[in-house]
Amino acid sequence: QVQLVESGGGLVQPGGSLRLSCAASGSLFSLLHMAWYRQAPGKQRELVAAITREGTTNYAPSVKGRFTVSRDNAKNTVYLQMNSLKPDDTAVYYCNVDTNRVRAPLPWGQGTQVTVSS
Repeated sequence: QVQLVESGGGLVQPGGSLRLSCAASGSLFSLLHMAWYRQAPGKQRELVAAITREGTTNYAPSVKGRFTVSRDNAKNTVYLQMNSLKPDDTAVYYCNVDTNRVRAPLPWGQGTQVTVSS
């Protein structure tokens, strides 16, 4: 079973940047279509960025042009570079398989908290 561990969150001022990482265990990572999700307090979890196993990317309109998703299959890691952060980006960020392509998600990791505030 693949396990996911997110890291890289923190407190940042509006306009700042963060780079999140998600390390996956197991040998099947390169076959997985991956995605980043976020969940703000009182809101449903939403998909913000996805990357296929071939490297094609897709973004939610709210983050397009500001966030960049990438992956390193040799390191079993997917990244989310977040620039021009806004207070509305405050949430717990998770990675998982792209549920638009795969019916069932993997077990969720603990996520990493991103707080955008002055």
